[in-house]
Parts: sequence; structure tokens; C-alpha cells
Amino acid sequence: MKLIPLPAFTDNYIWLLHDDHHALVVDPGDSAVVLTWLAENPAIKLDTILVTHHHADHTSGLIELTEKTQAQVHGPTMEIMPRPVHGVQDGDEIDWHGLRLQVIDVPGHTAGHIAFWTQQANQAPLLFCGDTLFSGGCGRLFEGTPAQMLKSLDRLAGLPGNTLVCPAHEYTLSNLKFALAVDPDNAALQTYFDTCTQKRQKGLPTLPVSLSTELAINPFLRSRSRPVATAVQQRQAWAVDDVSTFAALRAWKNEFK
Repeated sequence: MKLIPLPAFTDNYIWLLHDDHHALVVDPGDSAVVLTWLAENPAIKLDTILVTHHHADHTSGLIELTEKTQAQVHGPTMEIMPRPVHGVQDGDEIDWHGLRLQVIDVPGHTAGHIAFWTQQANQAPLLFCGDTLFSGGCGRLFEGTPAQMLKSLDRLAGLPGNTLVCPAHEYTLSNLKFALAVDPDNAALQTYFDTCTQKRQKGLPTLPVSLSTELAINPFLRSRSRPVATAVQQRQAWAVDDVSTFAALRAWKNEFK
């Protein structure tokens, strides 16, 4: 299997996974990007679309893509989409040409947000996490609560460390600038920031990234660690437990410039 991040809009990635004959895409907010790739690779047929949540930059391409390819769409049972989808929820599995994709409920960014995790034969597992987990950050809480998002991130953090995390946005550098403000003595974080800066200067994506890297550098996966919790609690006296500390960290990121 080959994994490709198709750039869309200003900073979206539409993830495309394919073999020699079949392709699936994740969160196709822009149908034109996907159709262009398919036209350039005529031997490969798009037959499956995965959707993590209902926001327009993840779903606006659904109608045109399904009309032109007849691909089957799998999306969250709890959310309304631009067109009917095959609803999936926590614990469901999707069989795509022998590759089994496990559905994980990850509410927080939206109420019904889901992620897809798959273990590949002889390759690293893949996590398509939409706007729940970003490299160095996490999604804003538009519909869910801090407690929900913390639980969702805890679930993702428990996946195998060699999992390749495939978020839907190239937010890495801005997230890492905030992470360095929170956790300035984290040597792994500084090294990762330097590496990602060089990639972006060359026009390369910073993604995917291993989950083990995120566990070492992402403050939202490390909100219980002493350096991160101390930094947050020094700013907000009401950050007194895991959930309130996470909530204060997310609020700090919201206002960070």
C-alpha cells in the first residue's frame, strides 16, 4: 500500500491510500484534487471514502466524487453529511481489500468525530484522525468538552507507538511554537521543530508522524507530565486536576499568538 497526502485548500490534507488497482481517500473536502490524481493514475479506481466528521472542509467533495466514482462512503453515525453515508461507530471494522480499518470514537472537536486505525501487513499501522490529533496539537473544542477530548486523546495515545498519525491539517509549525512556549526544556521537541521547519522550507509535508514522536513532544498528549502541568497551573489557579489542566492548556492555545 502507498500513502499520499493530497494538499487541498490552504492547509488541508486529503489522505489517499492505494494499491495497484484500488484507492481510498479520507476527508475529501475538495473533489477536484482527488479527481486530478485519479485522472493521472487511470489504472486505479477510487472505491472507498472515509469521513471523520461533518465539517465542510472534510466533506464538500463527497457529492461529486460519489457521482463520478460510485465510491462507498463510511462516516460517523452521529453526524449529518452532505449525502447519505454508511454510518459507523466505535468498534466497527471496515474491510477494504483485506485491510481492516477499526473505527474509534473520538468526540471533542465535534460531538460525533471518529478516527480510523489500521494495522498493515509488514508496514506501520496508520491512524486517520481528522481534526482530533494534530502533530504537536489537538483540535479546537467546537462541540465537545475538555473531558471528552482528553479521553479521546488518551485512547489514541494507547495505540502502538509505531502508528503513523495522519491528521487532516498542516498545522505542525504553529503547534510546535506553542508547545515550545509550554515546554521549552524539551530537547526532543526542539529537535523535532528544527526538522519540521526544514521540511516546510523545502515545501515538504511534516506528516505523517509516528505516535511515539507525538508522545514525546505533543503537550496535549503530555498534559499530565510534570513540565506541562506545572506550566499550565502556574498560569491558571483553577487547573487542579487532569481535566481542568487539559482545559486550561487548550484555552492557552486558543489565545496564543
